[in-house]
Amino acid sequence: MLSYIILVAIQFAVAFLGAPQVLGYIPVSGDMRTFAHAAVFAVLVWLVGLLASFVLKDVRQPGTGSLLLALVFALFGAAIIIFSPQALNAIPLKFPQLYVPLFGAILGYLIRR
Repeated sequence: MLSYIILVAIQFAVAFLGAPQVLGYIPVSGDMRTFAHAAVFAVLVWLVGLLASFVLKDVRQPGTGSLLLALVFALFGAAIIIFSPQALNAIPLKFPQLYVPLFGAILGYLIRR
């Protein structure tokens, strides 16, 4: 269990700090940038999970199903940001909007067991 807590912390840090670097190479603007951000989050979360499976004990090696679920949940989070911003305003806790696809990518990665 501790391995997965460490994994989630590493995935969050790498994806949140690495995605802007990767997006510098992708020429997208407007609302599509949010979806591109979500896709980059999902890929980075999956790559960190793949690398961490070799280092951390008790962490399984992710497959393509984990990547697919991470991508679907991250894109769903991006769709919530774009098409339903009032849902985010209803949450009393304030946080950056890009946390939604990031948490979606991490949740999607962890669901596939």
